[in-house]
Amino acid sequence: MHAGRRFTLREVLYWTRRDIYWFLFLAIVPTVLYEVVGWRWLTLPWVPIALVGTALAFITGFRNNASYDRLWEARQIYGAIVNTSRAWGIMVLDFVTTQHAKRVISHDELGRIHARLIHRHLAWLHALRFQLRKPRDWEHLVKVYNREYKKWYTIDERESSVEDALNGLISEAEKSRVLAKSNIATQVIAEQSRELRELMHDGLLEDFRHMELEKVLVDLYAQQGKCERIKNFPYPRQFGTLNLMFTRLFINLVPFGMLGEFSKLGDGAIWLTVPFSALVAWVFNMMEKIGEATENPFEGSANDVPITAITRTIEIDLREMLGERDIPPPLQPKNNILM
Repeated sequence: MHAGRRFTLREVLYWTRRDIYWFLFLAIVPTVLYEVVGWRWLTLPWVPIALVGTALAFITGFRNNASYDRLWEARQIYGAIVNTSRAWGIMVLDFVTTQHAKRVISHDELGRIHARLIHRHLAWLHALRFQLRKPRDWEHLVKVYNREYKKWYTIDERESSVEDALNGLISEAEKSRVLAKSNIATQVIAEQSRELRELMHDGLLEDFRHMELEKVLVDLYAQQGKCERIKNFPYPRQFGTLNLMFTRLFINLVPFGMLGEFSKLGDGAIWLTVPFSALVAWVFNMMEKIGEATENPFEGSANDVPITAITRTIEIDLREMLGERDIPPPLQPKNNILM
């Protein structure tokens, strides 16, 4: 997520500089052929090109709205995870008590039980973020302009491992069990449910309170499933392909339509075809790229939901509920990018 006031012109030009070079080339070649070589037949009437541009504007608007909906839904899901995580923290602390315990439980042991339940929830958060950052074939972070821009920030999930993130949050035996499964986050919640059942058996958790905590786990499963739906189901490829094809078609036609328009202005004006063609192409290409950069909100681009930072915020809140002292600091943006 870009955490600054806006993307600077330098950042935008750096991101699109290869496209700008290409657009200038596409405009220079027909202009030179028209003016220097004398190929006057290269001109095309502007009206059909404008019609293509109008259709492209509608399609691009539809695509960008759909991409933004995916991004905003992802942010809403993680907002729900924040709220449910905080609720889990206070419910664990208030519901798991020694009031009806079947054996003597010391205050320190009860504190360790609380910590184990909350730390396991943190393990679920870390497992989920690592799963959501795994690359998919249809994602765009592998493209050269995104790879270059990625040098301005870091993606923790690409530079560390989920095994390291789980260290100290769950036992080694439990860690081995969940890492052996295909969906680690799902198995962490299953371990959570298993311990709740044991706590109820030991009298540390009443039936009604056990049901309420299980409802929280079910809600967490629901939020995880929503994240997985967005992650594993791409923006429909037929719409993305159509938009890209129309954009490229329009960009290639623009210089030929501009030739006829600027030739009407007299000697020398024909060379204005080059900058104005490149400008029009750049504008439409930027609209296409914005939609592309928004459609996969968990891949780790500069425009994604900052799930790593949100996870750290939840971790700080829950550790403070436990009264812990060794609390990690909030994550800060790097070059205005918050992951």
